[in-house]
Amino acid sequence: MADDAGAVTGLAWKFGEPDRIGDMIEPGAFKGAKLPLPMLFGHDHNDPVGTWDTAVEKSDGLHIAGKLLVDDVARAREVRALVRSGAVRGLSISFITKQAKARPGGGRTISKLELLEASLVTIPMHAGARITSVKSALQALAIAEAINRATAALSVRTK
Repeated sequence: MADDAGAVTGLAWKFGEPDRIGDMIEPGAFKGAKLPLPMLFGHDHNDPVGTWDTAVEKSDGLHIAGKLLVDDVARAREVRALVRSGAVRGLSISFITKQAKARPGGGRTISKLELLEASLVTIPMHAGARITSVKSALQALAIAEAINRATAALSVRTK
């Protein structure tokens, strides 16, 4: 789900499992990803809806975070509605393969690539690639308020 401001995070590629055509990407392959990265809808290069500002490899895969440009792009507001409804919950990446070897039974093991974009999609090529969370402005304000109350309570007790 996307929040009011359009913040989105997700797992763009899950390590250790092949995608639907048998490709696997190894840890380290995303090294040097150039940010910001275009956030597209459905890999349509004529439909940019935001930017991915963070791309970090963790033990389970490539995690990305970015923002739908809901204040400036009407299509981004439409996509936010699709994400919020659950109609769109997948992520999919486009890249240029720089180094790979064939896998027995089909597909490739990719060890080096150039990441071009990450798209919000209904059905991702990699079953493990998905939107993982969306920050809510209301939730953030509630958390900040709770922290302020706790800080005030602690300062009263220490006086």
